[in-house]
Amino acid sequence: MRINATLASLGDGMRRHARLIRNLQWAVVIFYAVLLVIPALLPLPDGEARMLDNLTLFAQFVFWGIWWPFVLLSMLFFGRLWCGTLCPEGALSEWASERGLGRGVPRWLRWGGWPTLAFILTTLYGQLISVYDYAQAALLILGGSTVAAMLVGFLYGRGKRIWCRYLCPVSGVFALLAKLAPVHFRTDEARWLENPPPHLPTPNCAPLLDIRRLHGASDCHACGRCSGQRDAVRLIARSCNEEIIEYGREETNAWPVRLLLYGVIGLAMGAFQWTVSPWFIALKQTLAESLVERDIFWPLEADAPWWLLTHYPQLNDAFTWLDGAVICLYILGACLLLGGVLHLLLRGASALAGQGQAFFRQLALCLVPLGGTGLFLGLSATTVKLLRYEGLQLLWVTPARIALLAGAALWCLYLGWRACRSLNVVQRLPALSGLGLCVGLVLTGWWLQFWGW
Repeated sequence: MRINATLASLGDGMRRHARLIRNLQWAVVIFYAVLLVIPALLPLPDGEARMLDNLTLFAQFVFWGIWWPFVLLSMLFFGRLWCGTLCPEGALSEWASERGLGRGVPRWLRWGGWPTLAFILTTLYGQLISVYDYAQAALLILGGSTVAAMLVGFLYGRGKRIWCRYLCPVSGVFALLAKLAPVHFRTDEARWLENPPPHLPTPNCAPLLDIRRLHGASDCHACGRCSGQRDAVRLIARSCNEEIIEYGREETNAWPVRLLLYGVIGLAMGAFQWTVSPWFIALKQTLAESLVERDIFWPLEADAPWWLLTHYPQLNDAFTWLDGAVICLYILGACLLLGGVLHLLLRGASALAGQGQAFFRQLALCLVPLGGTGLFLGLSATTVKLLRYEGLQLLWVTPARIALLAGAALWCLYLGWRACRSLNVVQRLPALSGLGLCVGLVLTGWWLQFWGW
């Protein structure tokens, strides 16, 4: 195919121009540091400040309005190209690893649940300190994550990205979304074993992958360093559905499914919803009244430090201890309740279809398009808010949201149909019904967020 020949040339070009890519990474590191550190040192913007005349607001828009939503979107189009060529944390972690102690990776650090736990804790903490709204909070979370990445790199591995492979809070999310990418690096294993000339130097695979058996985009950082190795590794096009349909039942790690159901869908929906949810307000009022009746007033005080709970009284924005507790209850409740219901529905559907764990995990992965769309819409809500604050009406936003949610829902159902192709009609009915109920439940949550409330 001509497109594969073109893509292979691009992949080989990435290998040849590795130094240029490294220089580009350092440029991103500098840009990242400037936008992260300087706004945190400036006074808080007042109500009259605008994006184009205030660096703090501009940095807020770049980070949360452009950077994160479109990094997520890039996973759907290019796989983890961001990780391999642009991510400042990954570049700094690898740089530190090249100069560090070079210790072996301990077993506890290789536990598969760290990315899920890190995503949950980072998301929850970010909501407590209003990371989307204040530069100091962004510096604390993103800067702290960067320092941790460098420390892990300094301690473990030699020129590797141990942080990215095992600990990064968003690596699991990126791995899920990259399953839908239409391009990836793939190894022809038979060609690899033939080992024809030219014999290129062994590449450094920073995320520690088995290049010989590379066939998916989830863990590959698409850095291009191994392109052309043994004339077997090539950047090629593929169906967006291939990784879930062809290899979904080979997934033996339960954590990606847990992250998808409880984190990407459940936790994220709670984090995006609580600011507009009447249920949150009702819960808070009920607890406040109960505290007052018992003459317990300290939870109603807004005296927590800014690094623990949002505390900017000069802007009339300060969380009480009760606010923090209710935010945790709401977000974790959404995580457990929504994630748990989805889990049970899919488990039940798989059992009624006479299938086991492998089919359950594949059926759950069919929700990746809706999970990714939800993250993009939730993060881009900040984009919309900031642009409307600048006076733009953005009348196209509602139709765009409807189209994206509808398209993602149909994609999920199509993946489910393809995943059930080996089942008979009697088995397909409960499997697809369970998946359909899950899709409907997630859509209901987003309808409440954008239109119902």
